[in-house]
Amino acid sequence: MNRLVKFLIILGTPIACAAVVFFLMERWFEQPYDASDTKEKLIEIAPEKTFGEICQKMSESGIIRNCLAFKLLARLQQLDTAIKAGEYMMSPSQRPIDLLRKLEKGDVLQRKVTVREGDSIWSIGKVISDAGLMSQDLFEPILVDKSWLTKLGVLGDSFEGYLFPETYIFSRPITPQAIVFRMIEEGEKRWKPEFTERADQLRLSRHEVLILASIVQKESGNVEEQPTVASVFLNRIAQGMKLQSDPTVIYGIANFNGDLTRADLEAVTPYNTYTNSGLPPGPICNPGESAIKAVLYAPTTNYLFFVGNGKGLHVFSTTLAEHNDAVRKFQIEPARRAREEKMREAGAGAAAEAAAIEMPSPATAVP
Repeated sequence: MNRLVKFLIILGTPIACAAVVFFLMERWFEQPYDASDTKEKLIEIAPEKTFGEICQKMSESGIIRNCLAFKLLARLQQLDTAIKAGEYMMSPSQRPIDLLRKLEKGDVLQRKVTVREGDSIWSIGKVISDAGLMSQDLFEPILVDKSWLTKLGVLGDSFEGYLFPETYIFSRPITPQAIVFRMIEEGEKRWKPEFTERADQLRLSRHEVLILASIVQKESGNVEEQPTVASVFLNRIAQGMKLQSDPTVIYGIANFNGDLTRADLEAVTPYNTYTNSGLPPGPICNPGESAIKAVLYAPTTNYLFFVGNGKGLHVFSTTLAEHNDAVRKFQIEPARRAREEKMREAGAGAAAEAAAIEMPSPATAVP
C-alpha cells in the first residue's frame, strides 16, 4: 500500500506541476490584468528602450500583471525583438498576447494635423502643438533653417508656400524635420509634370507660381473665381503695373492688428506691392491646388482691377474708371449707409462716435 501511495505521489507531482504551470500560463498569458477596466492609458515607448524596460513601464502603469510572464510570452512568440517605438493606447482589459500584437504591428496613436489652404507657416506650429506632437518653440526654428531649405531645394527664406495644405497623420516620437519633409513630400506629389511644362510656357519658375498662387489664395477662397483673380495679376505683370495686393502688405507687417491703414500701404517692406514692382520675395501663405492651377491655367481676360462685392466675391474691371465706379458702389456707398444707419440708431448724442467709422481709404480702394 505504501508503495502504491509513493508511486501515485511520484506520478502526481509532475502532473500537479504541469497543472500549476498551465494555470499560471492561462492567468498570465491569456487573462487580462483587469477585464472590467477598459479605460485606456497612453504608453509612450522610446526607440532606445529595451524590452525589459518596456515590460516594467507597462507593469507600473497597471497594464500587465507580471513582467516575467510577459517577457516569457514575448520570447515564445518571438516578438521580443519586433516591438516598434511610439505612443500606444492600452488598457488593463486587453490580453497580454493582444498587447504584444499591438506593439508588433506598431498600432500607435495617430495625431491629426490639418494645414488649411491659405494658412501661413507661422500658424502651423500651434496646430502641431495642439495635436500634442511638440511645442511651437521646438517646431518653428525648422521653418527658417537655412540648411534644410537648401537641402529640400526651397528658394525662399522660409518654407512658406511649400507646406502643402492637407490633413496629415503623425505619431510620436517625431522630429520637426520629419513633419516638414512629409508636407514638402505631399507638395511634390501634387505638383504634376504638366505643371512644370505650363510654368515654362508662362516663363515662370515654380517659386514664382507659388508666390502668385499664395496671393490668389489670400485674395479669394472661391475656387471658381480664383482663375479670374489670377488673370488680373498676370495681366498687371505683363503691363508692368504694380500688383497692389493688400494681403502682401499685411504679410510684411509685424503683429498686424487687422486694420490696414494708408500708412501701412506706404510702409517700406519687401512685401509691399503698392510701393514695390514685381512679385514679393516669397509666398505669403501655403496655397492649395486650386490656387496653383488658377495661376497656371488662368483664362485670357482684359481685367486689371477687382474689388470685393460685400458678399464674398469680387467685381472685375478693365479700366480704372470702371474700377472706381465699382469701389464707390460696393465699398464707399455701403460704408456711408452703414455710418448713417448707425447715427440714426445711436441718436444725435452719439453722432460724434458714429462719425468715427472710417470710409475705405482711396489709396486702398483704387489701385
